[in-house]
Amino acid sequence: MSTSTPHDRLYQELARDLLEELSAGVYPVGGRLPAERELAQKYNVSRPTVREAIIALEVQGLVEVRIGSGAYVLRTPGQEDSPGFAVSAFELTEARLLFESEAAALAATQITDEELGEIAALVTAIAQENDDPQGSERSDRDFHLAIARATRNSAIYEAVERLWNLRATSPEAALLHSKARTANVKPVVDEHTAVLDALRQRDPAAARAAMRAHLSQVIDSLLFATEERAVEEARRTAQAKRDRYARAMG
Repeated sequence: MSTSTPHDRLYQELARDLLEELSAGVYPVGGRLPAERELAQKYNVSRPTVREAIIALEVQGLVEVRIGSGAYVLRTPGQEDSPGFAVSAFELTEARLLFESEAAALAATQITDEELGEIAALVTAIAQENDDPQGSERSDRDFHLAIARATRNSAIYEAVERLWNLRATSPEAALLHSKARTANVKPVVDEHTAVLDALRQRDPAAARAAMRAHLSQVIDSLLFATEERAVEEARRTAQAKRDRYARAMG
């Protein structure tokens, strides 16, 4: 692939190639990009890699992803559109898996009963937020930061906090997490409970394993959330609920 740097991830290389093809008019404005499967075969990459590349182009306003239809070209790139990549949601979650798994292991050796009570309350709050259609994921963030705080290591806490801040400040990460919410992907209470149980046992190995399992599932959920069928199914479900409510009120 062309114009890549030694530090590029595959999706960045692919995004650069697609940008060049857009500039050359291979895919004209208003036209549709090849299907995810076709791009994966053409460039010999995985479909998740294609998804990340399309999201990078979508963030720059070059393409628009239409549910059930594909990605369409919005404009021809100009010279100012040389891609500058922020942190993708997959990169971010990989980093969280590394940092937060070890943070959980350390926390298991330091945590107090009071902190365990706080984290248990946050698991309950996560469940309540999941039941609220307008609920945020604030309790999920607070859960993970409480564990980082329990390590008694301010550098670890600041690193974990920075990773969570990137979820909102990195355009690529924010867009994919928004897509996940649209697809009704929410924090899984059982996974958080498993982490809590390991912390209660003061078992570093179990806490590390539980956090790794949880964040591995987050990566899988992000992959699922970007499948067009998942988003479309979520929209159909939401519309069906609205229709039932309208009939009940009528």
